[in-house]
Amino acid sequence: LNQIEKAYGPNNSILDNCHVRVAFATNDERTAKRVSDAIGTTTELRAQKNYTGHRLAPWLSHMMVSRQETQRALITPGEVMQLPADEEIVLVSGTPPVRAKKLRYYRDRNFTNRVLPEASMRSQDDDNEPTAWFGGVDLDDEGGNGGQGAVDRPERKLSQEPERSLERPKTAPERDQEPDIGDDDPAEDAGERHLDLIRRVAGLDRDDPDLLPDF
Repeated sequence: LNQIEKAYGPNNSILDNCHVRVAFATNDERTAKRVSDAIGTTTELRAQKNYTGHRLAPWLSHMMVSRQETQRALITPGEVMQLPADEEIVLVSGTPPVRAKKLRYYRDRNFTNRVLPEASMRSQDDDNEPTAWFGGVDLDDEGGNGGQGAVDRPERKLSQEPERSLERPKTAPERDQEPDIGDDDPAEDAGERHLDLIRRVAGLDRDDPDLLPDF
């Protein structure tokens, strides 16, 4: 109960929305009292005897017995905390509480027949065999020199690599490409474009019958 309140707060509705609740022996008095209150109360008949006169009298007229029904918790918090290890209390909405035996799957024959065998542990000698993870391919680096991309296995021996310099090799500076200098003058190019435009317009006008009258 304390763990539920720590996770969901004191005003949670987790237990209120549960259709089936199973309670075991608890070590917390507060949880045991909550289970006892959830189970409810019952009535029991109590008999009370009263004696009058001398008790050694041969007649029984001196003894008076009174019986009355009193209210009692169906299971007290102390009884909840003292539940045996093989018993539990099942609370189902709309039905009376049930005090049942625990179903231990590792002892019940209905479940022990369904237990699968333990997974076999592979030895180190089977590391060379292809597996679904590696697909039978040895993961080495591109150069094949056992660099950073290589996979170290137990049977492999690590060898010292020569130190590599971190400086980049110096390369000759590239020459600046000279821009292509054309022989055409920008003014002449503009004049040529203007003449081409005039030629195209004249070609369109020749196709027009209204340009020159037919004789």
